[in-house]
Amino acid sequence: MKAPIEILGLSNGARAGLTGFVAGLSRKTVINNVTINGLLPGPFDTDRLRGTAKPEAEKRGISADQVLTERAKLNPAGRFGRPDEFGYACAFLCGDKAGFITGQNILLDGGAFPGTL
Repeated sequence: MKAPIEILGLSNGARAGLTGFVAGLSRKTVINNVTINGLLPGPFDTDRLRGTAKPEAEKRGISADQVLTERAKLNPAGRFGRPDEFGYACAFLCGDKAGFITGQNILLDGGAFPGTL
């Protein structure tokens, strides 16, 4: 969680609390080679993303594909993430080459987060 999401009011508090808890826990488990990190996905090409485009498309009288094309262009990468990209990031963090990374929240959002930290 880097920033609250307007439509997820109740979830924002829970996610912030979980993030803090996990960060503290990760500093206790790393001594035993157990790392804990958060992967924070932006828009990924999933069934859920496609499903959210349908109501907007119907409301605007355009196709769901048109809505998705417009949404993708809003991302600095100009596209949605692919599920395999998320999987590769997760696999890396679970591997022995990432043993010194712990307590981090790693954005996978195509550059959409506007901050520097």
